[in-house]
Amino acid sequence: MRTPLYDEHRALGARMVDFAGWEMPVQYEGILSEHARTRTACTVFDTCHMGEFELSGPTAEADLERLLTMRVGTLAVGQCRYGYLLRDDGGVLDDLTCYRFGPDRFWLIVNAGTRASDFEWIRAHVSPGTRLQDRSDELGKLDVQGPRSWWVLGEALGRPVPPLTYFRLAETEWEGHTLVISRTGYTGEWGYEVYGPAEIALALWRRLVAAGATPAGLGARDTLRLEMGYPLYGHELSVERTPVAAARGAFVDIGKEFIGGAAVRRDLERGCARYLAGLRLEGRRAARGGAVALWDGRAVGEVTSGAYAPSLGVAVALAYLDAELAREGVRLELEVGRARLTATVVSLPFWTAGTARASQPPGAIA
Repeated sequence: MRTPLYDEHRALGARMVDFAGWEMPVQYEGILSEHARTRTACTVFDTCHMGEFELSGPTAEADLERLLTMRVGTLAVGQCRYGYLLRDDGGVLDDLTCYRFGPDRFWLIVNAGTRASDFEWIRAHVSPGTRLQDRSDELGKLDVQGPRSWWVLGEALGRPVPPLTYFRLAETEWEGHTLVISRTGYTGEWGYEVYGPAEIALALWRRLVAAGATPAGLGARDTLRLEMGYPLYGHELSVERTPVAAARGAFVDIGKEFIGGAAVRRDLERGCARYLAGLRLEGRRAARGGAVALWDGRAVGEVTSGAYAPSLGVAVALAYLDAELAREGVRLELEVGRARLTATVVSLPFWTAGTARASQPPGAIA
C-alpha cells in the first residue's frame, strides 16, 4: 500500500522499504542527519499509514473502558491517553492512544500492522449502541517533531498553534479543511501529530517543508524512539506477554475491570519471568533484535531492539532479561555473530537532555 505522499517521497530521493505492508521512506538525506534535525530543529514524518478508528454513541465510553487498560472515563474533552488493547489472556494486541472529542465521541490511533485485527477485535466487543468506524483511509497524518516544531507548524498554518499541554488536542481550520492537532509524538521532543483529510496531506507536507521542517523517515523515527526507550509493537510488545513485563504496570489502571485484567493482576502480584530493560553498550556496534544476552556464560535474555544512538555516541538496546538481572548496573554480554559485546543495564530513557518539556518554546504551554 502507498500513502498519499508516495510520489513525493520518490521525487525527494527517499529510500523506500516495506513496513507493515506499506511502502514507506526509511531515509532521505540520511538517518543520522534526520535524527539530529529532530533533536535540534524540526522534522516532518509521513505517518499516514497509521490507523484511526472513531467510536461514538451512548455506550462508547463504557465499551472503551472495558477494552482498554487505561482509564477512559476520566479523560477530559480534548485530552489523549496512551494504553493497551489486550486479549483475554493479557497478551498485547496493540498499544494505542485514545482521543476524546466529546462526551460520546472518541478516536483510537492504532498501529498499521495491527489495524485490521484491532478493528475486528473491537467490533466483536462493542455494544449495539456504539458506532465503530475505520476512518484510516480518509485521514492523513503527519508528525511535526523537534524544538522548533511550534514555530514551523505555526508558519505553515499561517497562525499560532493552539496552546496545548502535553497529551492534549485541538481542532483548527486550514485551507478550508478541519485539522486535528495533538501535542504528542514518538521522539521525546516537543512536537505535534496533525490529522486531516488524506487529499490535503501532500499540500500540508509541502507547506511544512517550506516553513523549515526537514523530511525524516522510519530510520530516524526508530533511533529517536529507541533513545527514549519507547516500545515498538512486534518487538517489545506482542501477544506473548502482558504489559507488566514491558512496563511493570505503567499505563494500566487496575482499579477498573478490563479485558485481560485478570492476567495483568496475576503478573503484578506474582511477577514475570523476564522484564524489559535498557542496555547501554560500550561502543558504536549495535546488537539487533534476536541477539542473546549472556550472564556468567548462560543465556538470560534476548534483545528486542538495538541501534547506534546518535545523541549518545554509543549503541543501546532494549531486551527482555531474567527478572533478577533486569536491574540497573548489571553487566552482560550480547552475542552478535561471532563477537560478544559488553552491555550494562541502565534506567530508561537513555536520552533525557532534549525531552519535550526541556525544549518548551516561548508562548507555548508545558
